[in-house]
Amino acid sequence: MLKNRIIDSNLDDLITAVSVEDDTAAYPIRKLDAHLNNIRHAAISIFVFNGNRMLLQKRAETKYHSGGLWANTVCSHPRWNESYLACADRRQKEELGWQVPVEKFGEISYQARVGELFENEFVHCFYGQFDEANDVENYNRNEVCDVQWMTIPETLLQIEQHPENYTQWFKIYMTEHRQMIDALLCEQVS
Repeated sequence: MLKNRIIDSNLDDLITAVSVEDDTAAYPIRKLDAHLNNIRHAAISIFVFNGNRMLLQKRAETKYHSGGLWANTVCSHPRWNESYLACADRRQKEELGWQVPVEKFGEISYQARVGELFENEFVHCFYGQFDEANDVENYNRNEVCDVQWMTIPETLLQIEQHPENYTQWFKIYMTEHRQMIDALLCEQVS
């Protein structure tokens, strides 16, 4: 069922709700409303590699959910009527202060409880290769409070030993969808 169109809202706050039956059936929804009401919505996740290491970001403490937790390079939501790729390009600049070319490598659907909120996402996943000309310390402190490079085995060990330090979605990616990420890494080194 499609929702009524939202009028007079901040367009930066409107994301795309998607139907479970048909990912092309979409309507605008406020981001917080989607997270409060467990509404399936569009998202992007980016994994940037430098050799066999992946760039992780620690979300700013001020984020309204999952603040201070580690996640993959970039996670976000396309704005209403924004393409997944345009969102990936925009959010790299907004969060990290730089951008690398990215390619889509898969789609993931998942649901997770995050405190009093919900993540119910249809995610387009992208990957890119780091450009050494970029300054990883130039990130937006309102979005990110730290970054680090880790190999997949190091990441898995840290998640196993300290799961409370990682976002729900990143733990899902690294456990339930790890084969997709491993395939990327094999592609990067071949």
